[in-house]
Amino acid sequence: MEKDTALRVDNIGIRFRLANERVDSLKEYVIKMVKRELRYQEFWALQDVTFQVKKGERLGILGLNGAGKSTLLKIIAGVLKPTTGTVARNGKIVPLLELGAGFDKQYTGAENIYLYGAMLGYPKAFLREKFNEIIEFSELGDFINVPLKNYSSGMKARLGFSIATIVEPEILILDEVLSVGDAKFKKKSEKKIKDMFNQGITVLFVSHSIAQVRSLCDRAIILEKGKLMAEGDVGTVSAIYEEAVQADK
Repeated sequence: MEKDTALRVDNIGIRFRLANERVDSLKEYVIKMVKRELRYQEFWALQDVTFQVKKGERLGILGLNGAGKSTLLKIIAGVLKPTTGTVARNGKIVPLLELGAGFDKQYTGAENIYLYGAMLGYPKAFLREKFNEIIEFSELGDFINVPLKNYSSGMKARLGFSIATIVEPEILILDEVLSVGDAKFKKKSEKKIKDMFNQGITVLFVSHSIAQVRSLCDRAIILEKGKLMAEGDVGTVSAIYEEAVQADK
């Protein structure tokens, strides 16, 4: 891969198997599997997706619900393994996907800093060093010692965002995370993301807001039913997407 390339996605495809019939228990599932009575329908969430991202570029990923945007980001982040194709990465990736998905609701916010941080690959010593900074940014105060089962969804998202963004990545993956928390925290999180942008990092950004994509990105792609339909500068591609959305109404 060339030195100025941060990410290369080559002919990515991922296939899921959807059960044709309902199975109500694990016992029933095992019995049907042993008897070879399970019937599946194959579904390709992505097919033949190929593109490159240069270092320092900010790529917007557009598409309607079910287009495969989040699935693509999870493959790039290494959360999912593609059925076909390869992903080459050149730099440390920080994925902001489903913030707080790895939290344990029985643990306190403080305990989840170490748990979630470890899942993101941060060393314990690093988390200990950044502990107070994470709490301060999350604005949780004394709630940091309360079990997460008592947190609102906004509080969980704030904690997840604060942990995930404590490092300085070379490649940042964002999936609809600029809407976390209340209006005040949303503004604060947007500023932190923009500060990261100003450091020249590479960004992959999924949002339903075309205005956000135009404001934050310089290039864009469109996914439709798992296939790459358009790629180019953000102005041209966002105009194509707007036209497609209007035609679909």
